[in-house]
Amino acid sequence: MTRKHWMIGSLAGFGLVLGVSSTSIAQMPHDEMQPSGTAQTTSFRRIDQPLWLKSAVTAGGIGLIGVELWWFLFSKSKSRKADTNQGIQEVTITVDGGYEPNRVVVTAGQPVRLSFDRRDPSSCLEAVRIPGFHIAKDLPLNQVTTIEFTPTEPGEYEFTCGMNMFRGTIKVQGNATPIESTQTLVSQRS
Repeated sequence: MTRKHWMIGSLAGFGLVLGVSSTSIAQMPHDEMQPSGTAQTTSFRRIDQPLWLKSAVTAGGIGLIGVELWWFLFSKSKSRKADTNQGIQEVTITVDGGYEPNRVVVTAGQPVRLSFDRRDPSSCLEAVRIPGFHIAKDLPLNQVTTIEFTPTEPGEYEFTCGMNMFRGTIKVQGNATPIESTQTLVSQRS
């Protein structure tokens, strides 16, 4: 079980415990309710809540705010530079509750092979789309699907699931000139 699943399970369990343990204190007995024909008053009746319930709701709210801040601001994306094998840049991306790694670094002008290993049965992750390269491909469950393309321009290109909820980035770096060939050009000009 991944850390992400554990955290979501813990939050769901905490919410369930709060929902089951608290009783509805704000209910009024039926005989105290005003008949619909009488005039409504504009004053509110104060209903005192126990201190433990106020504390639990406050702590739960602060905890959820903390989790959201961590998720959106402080969680680091997992990045990986492509391995080059026989002139092809290769990266395997695990599709399980998102993409891992969700940031791939490649070099422009060289062929890229992305292997998507889908393990998550959710319908959202049934396909992957890379609009910058005009690619859309279905990802069968428990199979590795390869996508090959050659980026020509440096930049950042997004890949998403079929519903555009899960995202990743392909960072294409410029084709750097090796130092040896630069030194060779300088010596040839001299």
